[in-house]
Amino acid sequence: MKIPVTGFVMDSEDDDRQHSHKLYITSFNGSPVHVHSISGITAINDGHSHQYASWTATAPTGVPHVHSYDTFTSMNQGHAHRIQGTTGPAIALPGGGHYHLFEGFTTIDGSNPHSHAYSGRSSNEVGSR
Repeated sequence: MKIPVTGFVMDSEDDDRQHSHKLYITSFNGSPVHVHSISGITAINDGHSHQYASWTATAPTGVPHVHSYDTFTSMNQGHAHRIQGTTGPAIALPGGGHYHLFEGFTTIDGSNPHSHAYSGRSSNEVGSR
């Protein structure tokens, strides 16, 4: 089965030869795609918390869907944590659009190895970034 996908590729200007381009998908099977911003502060563990802010991966608009996300927290006490996962399903907003809930645990890092819980609600949908 073939699914039509449109988009464009841009040079990421990284020195890493294995990841020199980024693919931006603008439509999937004829539907435009969208993203959501996610941000928040982790739970306190080992005497501190971390901030995070990023964008979800793209997903088609107008169909049941979830988004993946993958980012790093702020640096605190000499370390950062990775946050990655998949949002819950779309939740409709009364005025149109939708949001997603997300939650999980960071990677285990730090001189005293530990992780942090995090959870939140994404922004309303926005066109592909």
